[in-house]
Amino acid sequence: MPGDEAAPGVPARILAAPHRRYNPLLDEWVLVSADRTSRPWQGSQDPVARDDRPSYDPECYLCPGNERAGGAHNPVYENTFVFTNDFAALQPTTSIERASSGVLVAEGERGTCRVLCFSPRHDLSLGALAGPELRRVIDVWAEQTTELGNDYRWVQVFENRGAAMGASNPHPHGQIWAGSALPVDAAREDAAQRDHRARTGRSLLVDYGRQEHEGPRVVIENDDWIVVVPFWAAWPFETIVLPRQPLARLADVADLERDSLAATLAELVARYDGLFEVPFPYSMGWHQAPFSGGPTDHWLLHGHVFPPLLRSATIRKFMVGYELLAETQRDITPEAAAERLRAVTFCAPTQSAGPVAG
Repeated sequence: MPGDEAAPGVPARILAAPHRRYNPLLDEWVLVSADRTSRPWQGSQDPVARDDRPSYDPECYLCPGNERAGGAHNPVYENTFVFTNDFAALQPTTSIERASSGVLVAEGERGTCRVLCFSPRHDLSLGALAGPELRRVIDVWAEQTTELGNDYRWVQVFENRGAAMGASNPHPHGQIWAGSALPVDAAREDAAQRDHRARTGRSLLVDYGRQEHEGPRVVIENDDWIVVVPFWAAWPFETIVLPRQPLARLADVADLERDSLAATLAELVARYDGLFEVPFPYSMGWHQAPFSGGPTDHWLLHGHVFPPLLRSATIRKFMVGYELLAETQRDITPEAAAERLRAVTFCAPTQSAGPVAG
């Protein structure tokens, strides 16, 4: 069981009062104001997310055989399905020239955006897929990353789940964006991991995962993966998924480790869903080593999960005011968040995608 000591070497008196925690991946600080969730709330409340979707929706532009919003028709796919976004934010033909005038600088960004339907079933989620089906999604993440990495420096695999996180369609799906530039957060993580490797000869996130082993922020831990609420977490129930081995990209994850990852992700989503007994909204994505042609021994593959809910199924954390103008602030400690996620009863999904009506 996780130990009681939040951070060996950091005096408990500091962590018991309002304090700041350092995020070494992004070189920034987070203000922690424990137990602010007890304050009165008369602000915005989201509607409770419903989970009564049919297995096939004739109006859904992601269901098999249906017409998409852009006019193309989906094939009658039976497992995963990938296509180029009909309304892509990046285009492969864009020139990457840079121009400047005084302090004004702009440059073109070349890239592509793809959509990955996790399942033909409209009524499932990533966490509800049976093991082999979720494993297939992981395989496609790895395949797409490798393919796009031949042409682009950064490949971003992600999923926005739920209307609260901007998902435009409830069909289980994610996205894969690839671009010629290294995005801001990726560049900061790359620099931090390179610096740690140069100073210590070790991987920053390998060191971090070892330090969190059996600690109070651990949510899931097995032979291959560890899931923790980071010491520096910004969102209330944010987690980071780390491999126990030094892997740079999803393609580096071996067969058995992919099976283990599928089980780990299914458990994590189930714990989220069980926390407030609703389909938990989140943005989840993988940070993999950039495709720059250089060494990748400084980089550890990791997944970020950013859920917005704070104290119930209808009350979320808002990043406004102080967070926008000064620095990130959180309302419960990461240790308390992890404890609540660990307390959720977990049952592994057993259903398969099965036939799709329609």
